[in-house]
Amino acid sequence: MKLKTAFAALALTLAPMMVSAECSSSHQAMSCAEGMVWDSATRSCTKQLSG
Repeated sequence: MKLKTAFAALALTLAPMMVSAECSSSHQAMSCAEGMVWDSATRSCTKQLSG
C-alpha cells in the first residue's frame, strides 16, 4: 500500500512540470525589439529588412 501511495505522490508532483515544459516550447510567444523580427529558423530576433 505504501508503494502505491509513493507512486501517486510522485506522479502528482511531476505532472505540472511535464505539462508546463511541453506547453512552453510550442506555444511561447516571442517579442523582439523595435526594428527586429522573429526568425523561426534561427529562433532569434534579426534585423527587419525594409522593402
